[in-house]
Amino acid sequence: MDDFREMFAGKQRRVQSTNSRWLLPWIWPLIAGASISRTAAAGFDTLAKNLATDGQGAPQSSSDFDWATSHRLTLDLASMRLRDFSLSQTGPTTIICAPFALHGATVADFAPGHSLVERLRREGIQRLFVTDWRSATAVMKDFSIDTYLADLNVAVDDCGAPVNLVGLCQGGWLALAYAARFPWKVGKLVLAGSPIDIAAGSSPLSELAATTPLSTFQQLVELGEGRMLGRHLLAVWGAWLAGQTDASHVLQSPAEGVSDELQQRFQRWCMSAVDLPGAYYLQVVQRVFKENQIARGQFVALGRQISLADIRVPLALLAATFDEIVNEQQMFAVARLVGTAAADLIELKEPCGHLSLFIGAKTLDRAWPRIARWLNHDSTLALAS
Repeated sequence: MDDFREMFAGKQRRVQSTNSRWLLPWIWPLIAGASISRTAAAGFDTLAKNLATDGQGAPQSSSDFDWATSHRLTLDLASMRLRDFSLSQTGPTTIICAPFALHGATVADFAPGHSLVERLRREGIQRLFVTDWRSATAVMKDFSIDTYLADLNVAVDDCGAPVNLVGLCQGGWLALAYAARFPWKVGKLVLAGSPIDIAAGSSPLSELAATTPLSTFQQLVELGEGRMLGRHLLAVWGAWLAGQTDASHVLQSPAEGVSDELQQRFQRWCMSAVDLPGAYYLQVVQRVFKENQIARGQFVALGRQISLADIRVPLALLAATFDEIVNEQQMFAVARLVGTAAADLIELKEPCGHLSLFIGAKTLDRAWPRIARWLNHDSTLALAS
């Protein structure tokens, strides 16, 4: 296990950005897979036993992490709870499609001053919802990508189509696939830090997915009896993460740094985890990352092969210049794949790392007010100021 930890530490030093001292936990499932694939078979057996039996100090479920902004629960579906942060019933409806990876949807509402929900409401978004994907239980192990698309469709219908979709990180490819499957149900689309065209650029995430055999990821799922368990990963990385997380950098705090309370909240959030359905997780690895099906026009969503060219709605793309996980070209390549007119395409970049796109105070103050104005108005000129 010590050798395994050192292997991870070496990989972390190679892939982390010189502009950020924190490696995002969303990449850990792939890092774990790549590391295990280079471990001897006997070593893997030992690792599997350690992961399966290490129950002490297990992290809390992400569902236990409290939200920063008051809201109400409006839908309770098999894969997702739809949380309603609306201030009124006026104006266009915006749904934040949160990522479903190691951590939960509270990345959209982390803390006062570090909340995308808070910022969008302050900037005039009146009808606002967040998809809160459930941590997978044993009965959810066979949930597929289609399960999540279907429940997102229910949420959109319940809110009243067309809606504006804001996809964060891996919530971006899901929102994009949905918009291609149901183009008449989406008014505007925002993608932030989202891996879409995996072949457009190189990143640690895409490289690990490409070079690690699918069988390795299948073994990890077998350890969780059909699920990718967050606690298995955090049982290995927890001690390292606790000593390496740089809350001040990620949260873009002032020179005096973050308060003890905010630092503790950040560390607690890092140590909260979701479990992923094995079927869904393996589909994401193979179809989204290994085979790049969405960008290649080969992705089948709810029984129909989708084409990004069917998306003709206004589209805003937000990237991090120093993104440790997603190469900006993997997202900006969407511009040549969709059917959106050039005049309705917006590309924005922020000088930050990946997670700061969503919870960094400076990014929330700079980029997101412009996006909020764009969402609330018919003209793209709202982004000019």
